[in-house]
Formats: sequence, structure tokens, C-alpha cells
Amino acid sequence: MYCIGHHILSPIANGSESNLHAILSGKSALAFYHQHFPSVEPFCASLFESAPTFTQLCIQSAEQAIHDANMDASSPSVVFVLSTTKGDNLQLLSPAQQIVRHFGNPNSPIVVSNACVSGVSAQIAAWRLLRSGKYTTAIVIGCDVQSQFIVSGFQSFKALSDSPCRPFDAERTGLNLGEAVATMIYSSERPKKSCWQLIAGSMHNDANHISGPSRTGEGSYRCLVDVMQHCDTADINALSVHGTATPYNDEMEAIAIHRAHMQEVPILAFKGYYGHTMGAAGVLETILTMLALENGTLIGNPRYDACGTSYALNITKEHRSLGKLPMYFIKMMSGFGGCNAAIRLSYCGCDEL
Repeated sequence: MYCIGHHILSPIANGSESNLHAILSGKSALAFYHQHFPSVEPFCASLFESAPTFTQLCIQSAEQAIHDANMDASSPSVVFVLSTTKGDNLQLLSPAQQIVRHFGNPNSPIVVSNACVSGVSAQIAAWRLLRSGKYTTAIVIGCDVQSQFIVSGFQSFKALSDSPCRPFDAERTGLNLGEAVATMIYSSERPKKSCWQLIAGSMHNDANHISGPSRTGEGSYRCLVDVMQHCDTADINALSVHGTATPYNDEMEAIAIHRAHMQEVPILAFKGYYGHTMGAAGVLETILTMLALENGTLIGNPRYDACGTSYALNITKEHRSLGKLPMYFIKMMSGFGGCNAAIRLSYCGCDEL
């Protein structure tokens, strides 16, 4: 299936391209919050200054993506897929139903709530729905907003850093939370312009622990093996990783990548700019990777100074030139309960039409 439209709304910027240009200039929305939520210790995060409701955010992003794709969202051949971990105050189906009603769509929405891998899982769900032939277009929306419940929960795990996070760095101390909404529109028909095609997807649950990742990276490794079928590692432009900056997650990903013999592939890690946007992360980071590679740029990992995992990866603090035309990239995510997911996308240039 082919991506025919997308949109990002984040505390950094409004619009996919605006977000890319902002992080290329080194902008981040991570800030220190004191007494932002009652009975919550101070924390570092990327939050909207005055955010609309969860449902309003989803509708705002989807409207822009739909407009850019010049499509009719009310068609019965269109399905909405919502990726979120917490929804609107823990309500998942109700906001999804409000979204489809807003666009006059007659189909029941699909809600994917699968911890941190939700955004990638939602894209895989959309891919499967379009391949079934039941629909021709899928609108995938990823969104989460933070709350006292979420922040205090992560603080109870001792998982949050009180300063801007440092994925894969030797001095990393934990993750930052973030807010964002991102939308991708996938079609079974290829557009008459350059685009990205989702060509492989995989999910594995290694069931290691309710909150701790596998020490061997088993589930993530199996996802990488699956999506790399019929593909040479040399053709992969980048691995867009989960990169939460927690000691165990980054170590697990490094092990999985090394086991898959992909340690030389350039690593893109976006949470140093946005924090962990949860249900939005898999969608937002897929869009940013697409745009960065189209721009011929490998995005740097801010605040990265020294390798902090047992296996070294191809990471730099500075942005780098891709040095060639984009070909493939992999987006990988991992989450609570041992869930793992990965997708591989292929670039389709105008000369291939």
C-alpha cells in the first residue's frame, strides 16, 4: 500500500514538513515541568501549551492530511484506524466513533491500543485491511496526550529522566514523555507522484515481562528478520528505532539489531526531539523518516556523545548526508508486555511510473 498523504501536529510545529525543518535546525520542545499535574514530581516532557481535546487533535490532523490527499473520507471504501495507548481519559472507542462521524464515514473505526508499538501495529492493521480488498484507503491516526495518571505511572517505574533524554548514550537516565498527533493515509492504488510504499510488516511478542524488555531482544530480532526477507541489508538507508533512552530498552534494541547483522545501518532516533509520544510515536516517526530520507538527510541524535550499549550502533549527534537516493527504511518499536513490531517501506520515485 502507498502513502498518499500525511500530517504532524506537535509542540514543535504544525505540519509534517514544518516539523522536519524544525528538527533539522535543532529545535526540540522538551522542557521542565514543575507542578504541571497535582501530586506529580517535576518532570521533563514535550507538551502542547494549550492543547485541544484528544478528539479535536485527531480531527485537526486528519482534516489536513485528507485535504492534502484530495480524497473523500466519507466513502465506504475508506476505513479509519486509530492508534492510541490511553485515548481520551482512557476512553478508546468513543473518540474513534466521534472522529468517523465527523467525517461522515459509514464504517466502524478500528482502534489499535498495543502499548508503545501501537503506531506501527496500526499501520500493519491498515496494510492487512487494504490487502484483503475490503477497503481501498486507510486513514491511520496516532495520538496521545499526557495526564497525571500516565506521568505518575512512569515515575513509579523510575523510568523518567529529569532532563532531556539521551537515547543510546552512556549517560542516559530515562525517557521523556511527549504529546503529538500524526496522520498517514494509505491507498491500495499508487499515486502519480513519488511516494513511499509499505511492503512488509511483522509483530512478535516475546512475553518477557509486563514492563521489562527481553534481555536477548528476541521479539524485536524476529521482527527485523521477517521484514528483511528478500532484501539486502546494504539497501536499507536507515533504521528508525524506538530509542526511549531507558537503560534496558536501548540495550535490547542494540542486541536485536546486532543479532540481525544490521549494526552498520544508520540509526535515526527521534525521542530526543519529541519525547515518547506513545500512540503517536510509530506514525510520527515513520513520517519524519520518510521526509528526512527524501531530503537526503540522516537525522542526528541530539545529546549523543558516547555509546552506552554493549553493542555499538551507527549513531551520530550531527545530521549526515544520505549520499544516495532513498531506497528502503525500517521503523521498529517495542513496548510493555513484550510486544514488538517493525515495518519496511520502499521509496517509489517518479522515474518508476
